Amino acid sequence: MRLGIVVAIVAAAASCSSPPERDDEPNAAGPNIVILLADDLGWTDVSFHGGNIATPNIDSIAAEGAELARYYVAPVCSPTRAGLLTGRYPIRYGAMRAVFPPWRDGGMDVSERTLADVLALAGYRHRGIFGKWHLGHSHKKYHPLRRGFTEFYGHYNGAIDYFTHEREGEVDWHSGFEPSKDQGYATDLIAEAAVRFIRDHAGEAEPFLCYVPFNAPHSPFQAKDQDIPLYETLPPARGFFEGFENGSMASNAEARERNRRILGAMIHALDRGVGRILNAIHDEGIYDNTFVLFTSDNGGVRGVGENTPLRGGKATVFEGGIRVVAAARWPGKIPRGRKIDAPLANIDILPTLMRIAGVQDPAGEPMDGLDVLDVLTGRQQSLERELFNYIGQDGLDREQVSYMTNDWKMIVYGRDVTDVSAGDGARQRFLFNISKDTSEERNLIDSQPTRAAAMFEKIRQFRSLQPEDAVAPYADGRGDPNFKAPPDWRMPGN
Repeated sequence: MRLGIVVAIVAAAASCSSPPERDDEPNAAGPNIVILLADDLGWTDVSFHGGNIATPNIDSIAAEGAELARYYVAPVCSPTRAGLLTGRYPIRYGAMRAVFPPWRDGGMDVSERTLADVLALAGYRHRGIFGKWHLGHSHKKYHPLRRGFTEFYGHYNGAIDYFTHEREGEVDWHSGFEPSKDQGYATDLIAEAAVRFIRDHAGEAEPFLCYVPFNAPHSPFQAKDQDIPLYETLPPARGFFEGFENGSMASNAEARERNRRILGAMIHALDRGVGRILNAIHDEGIYDNTFVLFTSDNGGVRGVGENTPLRGGKATVFEGGIRVVAAARWPGKIPRGRKIDAPLANIDILPTLMRIAGVQDPAGEPMDGLDVLDVLTGRQQSLERELFNYIGQDGLDREQVSYMTNDWKMIVYGRDVTDVSAGDGARQRFLFNISKDTSEERNLIDSQPTRAAAMFEKIRQFRSLQPEDAVAPYADGRGDPNFKAPPDWRMPGN
């Protein structure tokens, strides 16, 4: 039997339970919190979105909780992670233009409070992160253990080898501050570490935070030998668009089809790892008192991951790059089998979890994210809001910025919008009625001049938030003959 056959979601059509009674009082012993983050997972790379890859464990989170059908993130890895942890647009602290590549110093601004910092105030004594950090590796001040977490196991950089754990010729695998020589497939090791953490702390009086940013299914495209045959007949990804909206993609058709089959096996391993974590939660008797969120950091790589019917993919601000697979489960609080169509975002996670954990807003910068607990629990059915997005890692002449309301979305591609000297030919503009045109097929820019002008001004204001010392475009410094990865990717500093 082909594993490409979609797995049915058990009880997805079951009637929803009644929303819980409102309780705004702080919870002295909040729920355990488990955040599962995939890397470059396409919109249609899960079976509950009708894809050809079987993901029964990921699907179960939506079936036993709610699908977040309009959940937005940044177009690439580091900014999404930063926004999730801080509740703020990373452009404010210079971490939104691009990812932090191996040859780059710096990291997420150390003055920013993180989710782990805030939950420490709520009595979450154990706060573990297992997987890909990608928020700075050049100094210990950027290390997860200096950003509020109490345990770390995984890697600092993106795109490590799944088997050797190397990046730029050095092994990037760590337990705490120390290099780890653990052998095995990265996805399996990450899941094993998360399971150990859950089993170690499930019986304690204090709740825990378990953040699991998997590196799968990000490139390099590498799967275990026993998994590859399961997807040898996986059909090619659909929806290939020409133009700048492709973003990251494999270079030719043969490579795309080969990598697509490998990707299926990688997602199979990812789903298996998610299942192990979910089983640990159940087996330790904490199912009812654990909030679980699953999502991806951005859309799939075009031509390998599949984002249909959404346009674009990773590294674009079209829907296929920033609207991602997401589901949340909290038994007795989030009614089963719901599909939430309100626009939610990664920046909402911190303010929402603060309320769930019963912690008051500590001193700090205002958050851009919203407390969306009432939306998750069904007490609130709709949410009117604005959302912005941005990527500029290809340089000042190829930036992408978007501004979206519930119904309308504008995208500007080209010269930095704060450069007022640039003429009309320096940029392309798109305007979509996103509530009616999810696939972004009909550009209404010429028929809505007043709306377009107002939205463009909002985009300009958002882009102007970026500080001068923001992370540089991705390729800056690449190939520098003076760069050499540190032995075992040890971070300097005290």
